[in-house]
Amino acid sequence: MYATANQLDTYRTVQKTTMSGREIEAAALTKAALRLKDCQNNWEAEDRNSMLAEALRLNQMVWTIFQSELAKEDNPLPKQLKQDILSLSIFIDKRIIEVLSDPLPEKLNIIIDINMNIAAGLRGR
Repeated sequence: MYATANQLDTYRTVQKTTMSGREIEAAALTKAALRLKDCQNNWEAEDRNSMLAEALRLNQMVWTIFQSELAKEDNPLPKQLKQDILSLSIFIDKRIIEVLSDPLPEKLNIIIDINMNIAAGLRGR
């Protein structure tokens, strides 16, 4: 039995409303990493440039949201952890620019690895 578009939308809405902040962050990082991995796996595709630009944009957006949240005065994370994550976000920003200026599939590995490792940590694995 196949789900209809409305059923899938309903499922996604329920999932979003029942997920914790950490689960949402983990899901966003995983989605961003998988988009980059898809680009790597399809590097020779005709639409690679648009796929890559979209995947990099998604990653940039996720990390920009983290930066914004970490900069808030009421952010409960310990100062050192906030600084460490901000340092990682700066590294990710620089790597995204490097990939945009000279696209090579192996340059995506570190972004994918960081996203997946942080997502696993957020999930408690």
